[in-house]
Amino acid sequence: MGVKHGRDYGEILADFTVSVGRIPDSYVFFEMDLSDWEHLNTTEQNEVHEALAEDLFYALGTEPVIPVGSGVVIHDPKQHRINVLIGEEELDVVSLI
Repeated sequence: MGVKHGRDYGEILADFTVSVGRIPDSYVFFEMDLSDWEHLNTTEQNEVHEALAEDLFYALGTEPVIPVGSGVVIHDPKQHRINVLIGEEELDVVSLI
């Protein structure tokens, strides 16, 4: 089902793709190891990040907190946003409205 949103889904997906791409080991979500990841070219890595963003968007509709590698993705329905914790201190925000 995904999360409720008022913004265009394509715009949300584009922003979310960039955000999850900032998690340095986001590829472990798909059970890839570093050597598998490094063998992908930039276009392929971007495609993996977009698939990850899509999967997370729909999963956040039922599971509000999802670990992704060394990061955490959190749906904040009250603020109408998705928070992406990158490591322990950095936060990226994807607006849903």
